Amino acid sequence: MKNVVLLGSTGSIGTSAIKVAEDLPDRIRLVGLAAGNNADLLLKQIQRHHPAAVSICDPQKAKTLQQAVGFETEVWSGEDSLIRLATLPGADIVLIAIVGTAGLQPALAAIRAGKDIAIASKEILVMAGEIVMAEARKFGVRVLAVDSEHSAVFQCLEGKPPASIRHLWLTASGGPFRTTPIEEFPAITVERALKHPSWVMGRKITIDSATLFNKGLEMIEARWLFGVDMDRIKVVVHPQSVIHSLVEFIDGSFLAQLSTPDMCLPIQFALTYPERVQSERVQTDLAKFGSLTFEEPDVERFPALVLARMAGQLGGTMPAVFNAANEIAVESFCNGQIRFNEISQTVARALDRHSPIAHPTLEQILAADAWARAEAAR
Repeated sequence: MKNVVLLGSTGSIGTSAIKVAEDLPDRIRLVGLAAGNNADLLLKQIQRHHPAAVSICDPQKAKTLQQAVGFETEVWSGEDSLIRLATLPGADIVLIAIVGTAGLQPALAAIRAGKDIAIASKEILVMAGEIVMAEARKFGVRVLAVDSEHSAVFQCLEGKPPASIRHLWLTASGGPFRTTPIEEFPAITVERALKHPSWVMGRKITIDSATLFNKGLEMIEARWLFGVDMDRIKVVVHPQSVIHSLVEFIDGSFLAQLSTPDMCLPIQFALTYPERVQSERVQTDLAKFGSLTFEEPDVERFPALVLARMAGQLGGTMPAVFNAANEIAVESFCNGQIRFNEISQTVARALDRHSPIAHPTLEQILAADAWARAEAAR
């Protein structure tokens, strides 16, 4: 039995994690839940799973929730509530599924409290991968991937040393605009960008999938998770999204992990690791897919891959700037302030104007993040 704290329980990854917990009631116990402001769904989750504690952003909603659930579950709010949950004494693992940078401090707090962490929020390792992985080694805890791509790499490696790797190949569906002429990019609407061909996800990550910024973030994340240089991390477009990633070894062999696109599978693998537990939720019929195809990514159409590689190779505070500027640009696009093609242009300008700091402290990373948000907004 794993006692799990789930940060981001009402989002896309969070609701999938809830399904996994309900599939495996003898394996997974939800002892803590954190939501943004969806009090109605959080209440249903509390009533079903009876966690020891939960948090919600709005203090007034917290009061209302506490009245509704009584004293069986503590309801918290405020800036420190996520850290309180992440360090809950009875927890074995903390699944961080909060969009953006809000999961960084809880992740570090969980590690320092001796908890394994499962990361669905790319930003944590993109911003502060060097610090997070060093802390994990120091406190002897696992950092487990929940992204389908990184989970696939992890499953293919299964403890093999970084020296045995020639390349890590992250697969990308190519998003909804894989074949759209670049001349049409300025006219792409938010509604079109939110129609992903393979996955059902939250708004931010769906836009990132349309621009391939998600793949850029994953490249930087993989660099820290698996201890390989950026030049050994590659991207290949695989429209069917059945192969979630591949590892190419130094002898020329490839190993790949395949399954129907469903986030429940990598979530379950992370929460039950090192065991594999029987589940009927994800079913894969290879004959139905017929053929699996691969393409070289078009970096002219999707410059995010070039920008990510540059940021990852330069390191220091550059990945934090890459991430933060993209968050502001995506928000601006969704609000109708900029065009689709201007997302990458905004990020490129922020990177160009930033003076990176090598081996930054957490305070310097957070300062670079704040600078990038202001610069991108400007």
